Amino acid sequence: MRPCTLRVNAARLIAVSVMAVSLGACGFQLRGASPVSSALEPLNLDCQAPVPTSLCLSVQNQLELGGIWLATEEEAKYHLRIRGFEQDRRASAITVQAAAAEYTLRHSVNLEVISADGIPIIASTRLTTTESYRYDDTNVLAKQREEENLQQQLSDRLAQQIIFRLVPITRERLQEIRDSHNKATTPANAQPAKP
Repeated sequence: MRPCTLRVNAARLIAVSVMAVSLGACGFQLRGASPVSSALEPLNLDCQAPVPTSLCLSVQNQLELGGIWLATEEEAKYHLRIRGFEQDRRASAITVQAAAAEYTLRHSVNLEVISADGIPIIASTRLTTTESYRYDDTNVLAKQREEENLQQQLSDRLAQQIIFRLVPITRERLQEIRDSHNKATTPANAQPAKP
């Protein structure tokens, strides 16, 4: 190879490296890459009925795509618990004939993250998402399919909200939470043990 070609290839390699570092520095991530820190590994995902399987699978898939190590309850250092799922469908607009013209769907769930030694990392938090759609009683099957699609979208949105709640949990944040917990549980008059 000629020296000129080597310089051009080296320059391209450097340019690509600089772009990659710049994109990473501004927070850019490839689609599907998890923003969740590996500080929460190994993580146990614990969904309890009536949480829909679709919601649990959506959270699991997003964590696995990001390379987060999901473990059994016994192996895990941290437990992501999803509980208390509720869904609601209400008429949000009425026609002059007193029939529903629009429905609003609402899904909500409780989320909490607890360490294996019982320290609450994220206290129980209620997450909610809603979506409205027009109802047409002359096209019931199509509207039923639309509602089913919206139900899945609501599960996916809740899964994204759960992932976003995990994002700020870094190693530094975990240490702050542990220190704060230890201060709160240590009696004020306790004397440090002498060596």
